[in-house]
Amino acid sequence: MATTSLWHISGKLKNLIDYVENPDKTTAETKGMQDLYDVISYVQRPSATDEKRYITTLNCNAAFALDQMIITKTRFGKTDGYMAWHGYQSFKPDELTAEECHEIGVEMAKELWGDKFQVIVTTHIDKDHLHNHFCFNSVSFKDGKRYNYSKSERHRMMEISDRLCMEHGLSVIKKPHKAPSRPVWLDEKSGKPTRYNVNKADIIGAIEKSNSVSAFEKYLMRKGYDVDLSGAHWKIKLPQYEYYTRMDTVDERFARDNIPLLIQRTRIWVGNIPARITYPPGMPSEYKRKGFMDMLLSGTKVFKLYLYYCYQLGVLPKGTEYKPTSPFLKEALRKVDEISIHIRYMSDHKIETMDDLLRDRGSIESEMNKLIDQRRVLQNKIRRAAPEEKVMLREEKAAVTAQITAFRKHMNINKAIETKSIKMIDYIERVYSNEEKARENSLQKGKERIER
Repeated sequence: MATTSLWHISGKLKNLIDYVENPDKTTAETKGMQDLYDVISYVQRPSATDEKRYITTLNCNAAFALDQMIITKTRFGKTDGYMAWHGYQSFKPDELTAEECHEIGVEMAKELWGDKFQVIVTTHIDKDHLHNHFCFNSVSFKDGKRYNYSKSERHRMMEISDRLCMEHGLSVIKKPHKAPSRPVWLDEKSGKPTRYNVNKADIIGAIEKSNSVSAFEKYLMRKGYDVDLSGAHWKIKLPQYEYYTRMDTVDERFARDNIPLLIQRTRIWVGNIPARITYPPGMPSEYKRKGFMDMLLSGTKVFKLYLYYCYQLGVLPKGTEYKPTSPFLKEALRKVDEISIHIRYMSDHKIETMDDLLRDRGSIESEMNKLIDQRRVLQNKIRRAAPEEKVMLREEKAAVTAQITAFRKHMNINKAIETKSIKMIDYIERVYSNEEKARENSLQKGKERIER
């Protein structure tokens, strides 16, 4: 069984050439190009490839692969855009030998890219699972065309990998599911709440606290999910998302036919326990006053909106053990670092209302325009200056550029605060709307019991 993936490496050819000529450089112009240099060094490192035993190159020489890729790009005038592509093919532990792994990787690279691109194939044996790395030029040495990684190309890569695995007597993934994006995967790995693990925790909660499919559905609806149990695959989604997520994509155990069995197994002797949505303790009394929510939801008191949101997330007060139970808020914890930056910025710049935020934005724009004009004047002076004057003028211009960069960062934070505040209002409204709906349902059930 093998999994595959492929992603691009960005940069500029000029910076790559500078870096190759002097790998010790760490200037801003060349630092970004370390990505490709490091990838090639990484995939060929002796400790992972049995002292470079498992390295094969196609259409280039391993020792000069980077230089040959540069020559190809220069020859066809393709010096911008993606620099290269880096991918892997990872196998199940203890399923094959290093020799077989490398053989499959080389066969796959030949079939996918061998007729047009300069490719490096390496096999790493430093992990429990053997895996191949592929690094290849984004520009073809044959016709100068760029590699296009389309959806059909992704499927072709998977199909070739599966076919080669079957030809070598290895298992294949019968029902592959779409993997989460790399940022989401990294957040999940670090334990941050994401849509996937929040969904999974809530589905498990619904299974453990229900003794029927009907109760299971009501539990998830109480949490705020839209639930669809009508098709071959049961699905859920939160209202802020456009599309449903299949439960068996979240976890293969959550297939339609399996969930009733899981419910029967876990809750056979216990009645239903409805979902509970908890709220943060220790919230300042002013945040609970009548009319305060209306003021917050109007979006004018942006600083207090952020503080209120932090209480809802369990970020404030410091040291609290409270964690939000609403899935609307759980996933928002992924962005808590960004929220902290916004709060510090508003505190430092004395921003409390939306009017303060817009005034701050106008001030930033004014200062930036002055600095841009100043830099333009300095650039004109540099063109006309004597060689000995140019050094001083360039230093002065660099200082002005640094100030412009700082103001641009402030502008980005300022605009992000406005955008984030709109999302905060939406989340808060959704939480309260869901609570109101739950209260209405509870009252309706009470009336029906009384009538009976």
